[in-house]
Amino acid sequence: MKPYDIRVTGLKLYFLPVQTRVPLKFGAETLTRVTCARVCLEAESRAGGRGEGWGETPLSVQWVWPGDLTYEVRERAMMRFCETIANTLADWEEQGHPFELGHRFMKEVLPGLAENFRRSSGLDLPYLAALVCFSLFDLALHDAYGQANGVPVYDTYHAGYMNRDLSAYLISSEGTSALFAGKYPADFLVRPKHKELVAWHLVGGKDLLYRHEHPPDAADDGYPYTLEDWIRRDGLTCLKVKLTGSDPEWDYERLRQVGRIALDHDVQWLSADFNCQVTECGYVNGILDRLLAGEPEIYKLILYIEQPFPYDLEANPIDVRSVSARKPLFMDESAHDWELVKRGRELGWSGVALKTCKTQTGALLSLCWAKAHGMTLMVQDLTNPMLAQIPHVLLAYHAGTIMGVETNGMQFYPEASRPEAAVHPGLYVRRSGKIRLDTLGGSGFGYRAERIERLLPEPAFVYSGRGA
Repeated sequence: MKPYDIRVTGLKLYFLPVQTRVPLKFGAETLTRVTCARVCLEAESRAGGRGEGWGETPLSVQWVWPGDLTYEVRERAMMRFCETIANTLADWEEQGHPFELGHRFMKEVLPGLAENFRRSSGLDLPYLAALVCFSLFDLALHDAYGQANGVPVYDTYHAGYMNRDLSAYLISSEGTSALFAGKYPADFLVRPKHKELVAWHLVGGKDLLYRHEHPPDAADDGYPYTLEDWIRRDGLTCLKVKLTGSDPEWDYERLRQVGRIALDHDVQWLSADFNCQVTECGYVNGILDRLLAGEPEIYKLILYIEQPFPYDLEANPIDVRSVSARKPLFMDESAHDWELVKRGRELGWSGVALKTCKTQTGALLSLCWAKAHGMTLMVQDLTNPMLAQIPHVLLAYHAGTIMGVETNGMQFYPEASRPEAAVHPGLYVRRSGKIRLDTLGGSGFGYRAERIERLLPEPAFVYSGRGA
């Protein structure tokens, strides 16, 4: 036990609706709106320090819960599950570092909550959806810890603050914890010299590509509508291409078209995201081999392939070595936690795409395990607006990714983040192909929340707190 250990003393849960400016295709579905769940969590340390931490995550229904149920049914279920978590935390007496608290909740509490919710609601809530619902609370724990102790949270991931080293959480590919004895997350993090990151732009399945495709009746709101215009305006150098995973001709042609635009505009890198729609390696290999033969310059631009195969790795244990022999292959939806990263590596995956929407704690555990085993990293977006953008880019900044960070909230709902952008302008626009983090500072995640003039709705859940 350390005097810095915190416990929850109060919280407020909010739901913020956001409308997209243009649609974003997600696998077989299309996103036109999203609800962001935000929590303000009060905490107190053993030494009596008090802090107010914030966490936020878009409840991206199409990404976490594909299926035939209506969007409204799935979204409402996720909102109700957020309220269930909030109610549970109100009675949770545990104390510790947020890394320890987040891990304990995910291992000891969250699975039971999800199962009880499934039984009572009759809805098959996926574990990934449950994890996303918990992620805002986990983020708020990390922020509140920094606030209560007056320290940036990334300065607390070592023995001076944490009660246990990584051997208490991780085992190596050989099945022992010795590799992690005496190691802490800080041992696997980096501190770049410059407060900036290369930004990846998302090319959605419905996005227009060429300048001449600009819709004649589109609103003149100051933002681009076509890929070529985005590249010119933001100086983009990295493009992530959304593909169907079910139509090889369309996918090949899409990569070829985007690749041609990339070559014409000095874009340096491409990645291809099949969004879990592919069921066998030959599909991806065929597209890559065809590009190599017919468009070798475009093939060279592809830095990595992201999650072609079904996200349930245990139900779909596909040997993917033939794909990763061609291009680095990154887990995303499959990488719920470090144990699945371990299984993925056994199957031939070469990298991991981290996301704060799968919890800050879980992302750090996966980061440490992956780095210890020579896997490369990327930090991927969930189209994060508002506060959700800040822990997202901080994770990428400290992770040492293969190349920058994916950030696309400014593409799909740029106006949603105006209050946050007034305080952190470099985080919500891309200039010369980069975002800037130089306004972040102070305790916790460095939100500077007291300066952000965000009008919040009435809270959906309030826990007024317990005494000392």
